[in-house]
Amino acid sequence: MSVHDFTAKRLDGQEESLGVYRGKVLLIVNTASACGFTPQYAGLEALYEKLGPEGFAILGFPCNQFGAQEPGSESEIGAFCQKNYGVTFPMFAKIEVNGASAHPLYKYLKDAKPGLLGTEAIKWNFTKFLIGKDGEPVARYAPNTKPEDLEAPIKKLL
Repeated sequence: MSVHDFTAKRLDGQEESLGVYRGKVLLIVNTASACGFTPQYAGLEALYEKLGPEGFAILGFPCNQFGAQEPGSESEIGAFCQKNYGVTFPMFAKIEVNGASAHPLYKYLKDAKPGLLGTEAIKWNFTKFLIGKDGEPVARYAPNTKPEDLEAPIKKLL
């Protein structure tokens, strides 16, 4: 099993196989529009623009489980990301990342790369998972890890 075995719904409602990202290094991020970390969208977009041509992609997964900081609809989320941060990387429909209704992708990621002291639960918005070209999770980063701090680990995998 790898990330490539999952599907997820895009903001426009279309189901997409993550297998389309086979051969790319990925950064999978749970996002929110009204969070203290929301300005990281700018850094994520900058990373995507810089390293995308080398085979890198960011997959954004909006989530409303932390302080109800992503209350909008899919169209509102897309408009917010585009207007405020010029986001062009793939964004998916709102999901849950913890609990019984967690998206299967996030169940897999949390199992593969537990957090501090082996805890699996996502603690907050903008937790990041770095995925190798083979679809295997390589590392998990806390929300306060700035996107620009991930450039070196991403380049190693490219």
